[in-house]
Amino acid sequence: MSPNSTRSFAPVAEDLYDVREVIAVKVPTPSSIAPSYPASSVGGPTSRRRRRQGIFFRFLFPPLSLLLWPSMLTLPLFLGCTPPSYPTHYSNVFPSRWYDDPSPRSPKPLGLFLGILAVAIGQIFVIFYHYLRVKVSPPHLLVAVQRRGAQQYNFAEGVRTQIANPEGFVLLGVYLAGTWLGGIMPASYYNFSGGIDYLRLGACLALQDFVQYVAHRMEHVVSHEFYKVSHKPHHRFTNPRLFDAFNGSALDTICMILVPLYITAWAVPCNVWTYMAFGSCYANWLTLIHSEFPHVWDGVFKTLGLGTPGDHHVHHKYFNFNFGHLFMWADFIFGTHRSTESFPRAFNEGV
Repeated sequence: MSPNSTRSFAPVAEDLYDVREVIAVKVPTPSSIAPSYPASSVGGPTSRRRRRQGIFFRFLFPPLSLLLWPSMLTLPLFLGCTPPSYPTHYSNVFPSRWYDDPSPRSPKPLGLFLGILAVAIGQIFVIFYHYLRVKVSPPHLLVAVQRRGAQQYNFAEGVRTQIANPEGFVLLGVYLAGTWLGGIMPASYYNFSGGIDYLRLGACLALQDFVQYVAHRMEHVVSHEFYKVSHKPHHRFTNPRLFDAFNGSALDTICMILVPLYITAWAVPCNVWTYMAFGSCYANWLTLIHSEFPHVWDGVFKTLGLGTPGDHHVHHKYFNFNFGHLFMWADFIFGTHRSTESFPRAFNEGV
């Protein structure tokens, strides 16, 4: 089946609006508009504050935002990758009986608790980063991925949606608790020895995304009825926002996230710190590609074939392309990749 003939059970959505999107506000490009302030504030404290704010977000915030990526690994880096003599090393923080003699036959909850906490810490950094961009950054510095502009929404509602959706982190938490405490993970995952194995971390991310690509494409093309109850609820967002990443259906989460997670766990054995790093990177990267605005690292990511908001917005708008999430490699191999440049009427230049 050629990529252009791929069947999809969702209509082409070029002219459809998000169900929540009552008013689509165009986000002007930096070249098309300059910030305007009241004449009374020119040269005053408000004007100076806005100038300093503009300088910060134009020149300092982009390089500082790169720190978001190591921040996702905060917990495993501090607890598992510091020397045993450091006060932050896990052996100096927790009683030895909480982690000694790890075994799936008698799993201890410390690893489960730290794994969930690692993802939560990463989410806090991602949400704070997004808040600075959406609520604090001067609007003229933001260019939406889609030409019709980013949808308008209440930020607090978005955070609640991200955290409390039953099919999102709630279901992920149930999966993690069940597989960990049920002792059905590989024995190595319960091991606290060593730090993050970055080769295995990369292997976990790549394999997870490939299995997810297969599951994602199958949901689109195998059965119309199955698509309607599984993945279609997520595709009601044709102009997604960052907080739509885990907003869909429980069946979709099981098929496209949990099953690939379990396959990856048995295919790539690793220790508890690498498992934490993988979980945090995966969940937070998946969140970031749903952003309504591009990121400063997107140019490098596109060169390397890594997933960006532009890539994923193409999928949400046209359905038949870009089934990968973190990596576009499978889409390149199977001919299902399309860049935003392929649809200049729908997407802003350079995203």
